[in-house]
Amino acid sequence: MQKAFLVLFVFVAFSCTKETTEDTNFIEAKNVEEIESQLLSIVNEYRSDQGKTILTYSTVAHEQANKHNDYMISKGNISHDNFSSRATAISTELEVEYVAENVAKDYKTANEAFKGWLGSSSHKKTMEGEFTHTAVSVKKDINNNLFYTQLFFR
Repeated sequence: MQKAFLVLFVFVAFSCTKETTEDTNFIEAKNVEEIESQLLSIVNEYRSDQGKTILTYSTVAHEQANKHNDYMISKGNISHDNFSSRATAISTELEVEYVAENVAKDYKTANEAFKGWLGSSSHKKTMEGEFTHTAVSVKKDINNNLFYTQLFFR
């Protein structure tokens, strides 16, 4: 018997473009692994304090978050462009029913990015959501601006 499931994709944005990632020339930026690790720990500590489950790290989500940061860096601004492509890529490799993301730019530390998300009701709601897995990508552009993408799923 095959199991049927519904995949819901959620993101917070005022607008999204229909541009595909194939239209963009990417420069693969270097990950700032220390900030990625710190932010994952901060989010999990916060979730634990709120009585939520600790999120398990996902390499599949990390790959998609990395690609999105490279895309945002190539564009020079943050966006949720092509979110459905990232969600579909994750759901193609893993059995998921719900995917969401938070993005940010220009925060110098993991704690600053976390506080920025916590100060936004929609980003806070995502961090507190009923998720089981996550990945955080933090990359630096040539001007030392940091770009953040955190994907969540269950």
